[in-house]
Amino acid sequence: MAKDKDKTDETPVADPAVAAPQQTLTVDDSNLSAGYANFCRVSSTPEELILDLGMNPNPYAQGNVTVHVGQRIIMNHYTAKRLLSALSMALQRHEQAFGVLETDVRRRVKPSVTATMPRS
Repeated sequence: MAKDKDKTDETPVADPAVAAPQQTLTVDDSNLSAGYANFCRVSSTPEELILDLGMNPNPYAQGNVTVHVGQRIIMNHYTAKRLLSALSMALQRHEQAFGVLETDVRRRVKPSVTATMPRS
């Protein structure tokens, strides 16, 4: 019996070759409400990042413009960083397939060529 008391209990160490069970994630979008936004305002607190998404009916208007915010997404900064990474990867794949997305409208506008009629 003395020999049994001298033995130490050892907790088995997980075998790195045996992977932990994988999580299966199911997305239920049966009650989804889709929307469109051409406006986004980003603000932040020490704990959260806030995205206000809305529709600017006339993005090139001069003077006072009221943008109606239709959705506010609030997330912690860890989720925001994962979202940033996911969006970055999606945009990189898009640009590899379709070309660079130019966000400066002035650079996207092609100069118009006016047809001239020869004088007789």
